[in-house]
Amino acid sequence: MQYKHVQTIAKPLSRLVQGTMMLSSQKLEWSFALLDAVFELGCTTFDTGHVYGNGDCERTFGRWMHARGVRDQVVIIGKGAHHNIDRQRVTPFDMTSDLYDSLARFKIDSIDLYMLHRDDPSVPVGPLMEGLNEHRHAGRIGAIGASNWTHPRIQEANEYAQAHGLVPFIASSPNFTLAEQAESPWPNCVTLSGPAHAAAREWYRARQMPVFAWSSLANGFFSGRLTRENFETVKASLSESTIRAYCHEANFKRLDRTQLLAAQKGMTVPQIALAYVMNQPLNVFALVGCHSGEEFRANLHACELRLPPQELAWLDLSYPKQSGSLSSPSP
Repeated sequence: MQYKHVQTIAKPLSRLVQGTMMLSSQKLEWSFALLDAVFELGCTTFDTGHVYGNGDCERTFGRWMHARGVRDQVVIIGKGAHHNIDRQRVTPFDMTSDLYDSLARFKIDSIDLYMLHRDDPSVPVGPLMEGLNEHRHAGRIGAIGASNWTHPRIQEANEYAQAHGLVPFIASSPNFTLAEQAESPWPNCVTLSGPAHAAAREWYRARQMPVFAWSSLANGFFSGRLTRENFETVKASLSESTIRAYCHEANFKRLDRTQLLAAQKGMTVPQIALAYVMNQPLNVFALVGCHSGEEFRANLHACELRLPPQELAWLDLSYPKQSGSLSSPSP
């Protein structure tokens, strides 16, 4: 496992971050076994959210953490202030309410890295940054970040923090994957993927702000189960969001190339797709939703794979031919 340090967080963070949306108190033994397996493989960082499972995912993770006595060894990424069907909820009140809920569910006093789960550009950044800093000063938050915020809004928030003597956002969690999104899979998401978002990637590269990339395998598009040839057969098993966001021609070309490179290197499609993310010139951490220790171990092997810039560009369709014995797939 590879680890990195993130500003204001004392513990090192594993570059592979296990998600928790699959956890359930109804499958407690299975959930504990999964967390045990990924922890034993070196995962110390876990991505959580106030909205996941209507709180059950946080409670289940908290039960495992206390049962195993590992609070001092794990880094919890918490997220709050997600929109609902009634309103946007990106307010100091909702942020505070969600934070207290999460602390109670985990049965802890502080969350290591707390992120606002969504943005509402109509809300001024000042009260949000002031509220987050109040919680940090009180010890309820170790560091603050933003999930699904555009980089101009993050910059605006950090400029406000600097001007007012506050701690800024130190991390961001957008979508980032080899596949580009034809449209957002869920409302109010932010992605760094594809040619249209090159400027955003350059902003993160220049600043080396930690990027916690969600849906690194494009919501199952790079699971290895899907090919161009079997798409119509397996289409019914794919989520509507995956089909709408990722199943279009440019991504099938990327999938073709991923299959070729995987065959050449003796790897799998998801390993190559994950290696693409991990080899970018960004300070990137990959959020993964493994359902078994075997899946997590395969992701670890992907993290060890080094892809040169030419192969990264070839996978992303910005370079016509791959070096070595394989030629590019048909355009």
